[in-house]
Amino acid sequence: MKNNLKVARIQVDLTQQQLAEKTGVTRQTISLIEKGNYNPTLNLCLEICYAVNKTLDEVFWREKGE
Repeated sequence: MKNNLKVARIQVDLTQQQLAEKTGVTRQTISLIEKGNYNPTLNLCLEICYAVNKTLDEVFWREKGE
């Protein structure tokens, strides 16, 4: 899964730690998601989107065939 999480997080002036606290995960989890090394659950994706004021498709997507 691809994502624009880092850009979205920076646009709302949140650190990885602050986003982690808002979404109930560790900073390491946020880092792994930003790098594309961890696929979050749908619930976590939605919590992240609420925290950065973006829609799901603005932050996360899959290329056809993935």
